[in-house]
Amino acid sequence: MSETLKAPPGTSLPGRASPPRAWTVVLAGLGALLCSLDVVVVATALPALRTDFGASLSELEWTINAYNLAFACLTLTGAALGDRFGRRRMYVVGLAVFTLASFAAALAGGSGQLIAARLVQGAGAAVLLPLTLTLISEAFPVEKRGVAIGVWGGVTGLGVAAGPVLGGAVTEGLSWQWIFWLNVPIGLAMLPLSATRLHESYGTRPQLDIVGLVLAAVGVTGLAWAPVRAPEAGWGSAEVLTALAVGVVFVGAFLEWERRGARHPMLPLGHFRRRGFSTANAAAFLLFASLLGALFMITQLFQFGLGYSPLEAGVRILVWNAMPLLVAPVAGALADRYGTRPFMLGGLALQGLGLALLAWRVEPGVGYGGMVVPLVIAGVGISMVFPSVANAVTAAVPLSEAGVAAGVNNALRELGGVFGVAIAAAVFTTYGGYGSPTAFLDGVGPALWVSAGAAGVGALVSALAPGRD
Repeated sequence: MSETLKAPPGTSLPGRASPPRAWTVVLAGLGALLCSLDVVVVATALPALRTDFGASLSELEWTINAYNLAFACLTLTGAALGDRFGRRRMYVVGLAVFTLASFAAALAGGSGQLIAARLVQGAGAAVLLPLTLTLISEAFPVEKRGVAIGVWGGVTGLGVAAGPVLGGAVTEGLSWQWIFWLNVPIGLAMLPLSATRLHESYGTRPQLDIVGLVLAAVGVTGLAWAPVRAPEAGWGSAEVLTALAVGVVFVGAFLEWERRGARHPMLPLGHFRRRGFSTANAAAFLLFASLLGALFMITQLFQFGLGYSPLEAGVRILVWNAMPLLVAPVAGALADRYGTRPFMLGGLALQGLGLALLAWRVEPGVGYGGMVVPLVIAGVGISMVFPSVANAVTAAVPLSEAGVAAGVNNALRELGGVFGVAIAAAVFTTYGGYGSPTAFLDGVGPALWVSAGAAGVGALVSALAPGRD
């Protein structure tokens, strides 16, 4: 794009009509769907990958963790690139990277190639997902944004809900490669539409904060690497302790650089002095620590503890993670009227209550029927929080800062998920194991109690959020 057509920072291009809202919701929603779907879709294909590649347990774990790790570490970078070079432009770039990486994953001839493709796929998603929320926030006025973000939250929830079902169905009916092939035609169809139907906008930073990008990427990588590796290497191992130390040092250096050294800071720390911004991001971290930690255990519970096939397990989980499809759009609309705090607080409380009831019911002889009500309660809870947190984060900052706000929110969400899975796995191995279904149930119960506790802490944090003006 020529400099004569470039808009001033924080605005859309001059002389253009208001952003086409229907296309924005559709294209941003599809981008969010692809990103959220690929967080969990591989889980039900792990046995097939082990058979085809002779993969070790560590390699199987990395087919999931490589995506989440790249996602968590590069999300702030993706948001900053959108602010600097154009949100529409970088949305198209992120979508292209994601689509090409999906193509490479489908053609992988070994576990190492698949892990590398998943790493690149996570990098593409790190650019793509934060810009979905930024594009919606830029297209809708504040008073109508809640409904659009509610739809976005519902679609994001659809990805989480459909992942286990789609993964099981495709693996059993076709092959695991089709999990990734499905992304390719969708991505190819979206690329020209995104380039022509979305309007361009920019953030307030005329230059990219390269030093901040490097410090943040290394620091977040260290903090994320530690819990990912801890179940295998041990929390007291030199590798894990070194990763934590590197993470803390580089994150500290990043914060100091952003506070004093950066001419155009990637993360204005003043945002965290806004109560709405800080409480919503803390709630997002705790929500995903609870959600993904519980999902990690429940998908295994249904298969190893109750004896269901991957597809049967995915279908039965729908009473929990399909709730956002029904509830999130309604919650987003109501949040416009009553404010986000009641829905953040109430949603996390319901998530914690549902998981606590589920942990209480997990014992030898438990059947699926006894789990339905707790799963529904937890599902309604996360449905209320998804759009409320997203709306609170973007509403707490000026519109020109929406990209940065979305990037921070997504980075903290993914880090919460990484820590949630790691802590749930550590608790599980402390109290149980894979030796028998009974031993497995002995470990699942305490792990679910920890996930319930994370949601409960999130509810307490949400109570500190500002009320509606």
